[in-house]
Amino acid sequence: MRHALIFAAGLGERMRPLTDRTPKPLLMAGDKPLIAWHLEKLAATGVRYVVINTSHLAEQFPTALGDGSRWGLRIRYAYEGPTPLETGGGMLNALPLLGPEPFLVVSGDVWCDADFAALPAEPRGLAQLLMVDNPAHHPRGDFRLDAAGQLHDDGEPRLTYSGIGVFRRELLEGWREAVGAAPGAAAKPPRFKLRPLLETAMAHGKMDGSHHRGAWTDVGTPQRLAELETWLSSPRLP
Repeated sequence: MRHALIFAAGLGERMRPLTDRTPKPLLMAGDKPLIAWHLEKLAATGVRYVVINTSHLAEQFPTALGDGSRWGLRIRYAYEGPTPLETGGGMLNALPLLGPEPFLVVSGDVWCDADFAALPAEPRGLAQLLMVDNPAHHPRGDFRLDAAGQLHDDGEPRLTYSGIGVFRRELLEGWREAVGAAPGAAAKPPRFKLRPLLETAMAHGKMDGSHHRGAWTDVGTPQRLAELETWLSSPRLP
């Protein structure tokens, strides 16, 4: 994989007041912004082109990250306007900046010690999602992962989607049918969630997953950011 997309357009409402002046992916975790952890790992994986979608306080990203050359990357920014386009609309908006091959997607507001290189460069279906154990704030999880590595939107036990995965651009081809008359779908540019597309792909047996059992956190609140900061600053085994 040579291309990656980082979702960084969210408003960070649950992180206020920290996000009143700083976009959530640029908040510090350890000795660097959250998003920098991803950029380092993407570069180490062999990714060379990164698209970052932006909205809230968008002008801060180029100032903080530049063109990506310090990581050996080329960064391009996909501005969504003052209202974020949600995950599905954001991916669709960024698609012209991504290559024809499958691309790696990372949510800018998660922290994870997974090895991105372990993800397949060519998903068997339309995407492969990295799944994690259900955190306390999301006990019901998202999808069921079967023994063959396929994901399903029914049954138990369920795991949580980490916000990290490899996607084929073909996943977006049927987005209008998948989202139907969802609010924002008729806007220009369209605004819609990614989940209906994932559910459609699962119904056709075209969505795979893998279970990451290492460290992961959705940095969605000031408390979880403080907990991550404490964990990163504590002595840990290599």
